[in-house]
Amino acid sequence: MNANEFRAELQKIMPGYAWTVHKSRAEGYLDATGIQSSGFNRLSTLHVERREQGAPVEYTAKSAGYGRRARWMHECSGGTLARALRGLQDYYERVAATHRTHASYLANGRRAEPKEGGSK
Repeated sequence: MNANEFRAELQKIMPGYAWTVHKSRAEGYLDATGIQSSGFNRLSTLHVERREQGAPVEYTAKSAGYGRRARWMHECSGGTLARALRGLQDYYERVAATHRTHASYLANGRRAEPKEGGSK
């Protein structure tokens, strides 16, 4: 796969990002960075690597949040670009559900009547 085919694959599956395919450092290796922005504000950064060493192709996707210098939040690998990106999305949805659950416990704790015999 060459850089143009890689860019086309990225744009097909993630058209909401502006993609930059970087110069290859080695044979069988491609990487690209995609950004989402609103005006001058960078909302999301996505970095995808494609390694083709040996028989199986491996994709690795990692993402960072708001801002240019934001830290990478999570990374996921897969045999296809779609699987790597789906793994990343599934991770964020699991974390969001956990946080949403704990936030609802706190909200319910504020609304509930005080319990008798609690700690003093």
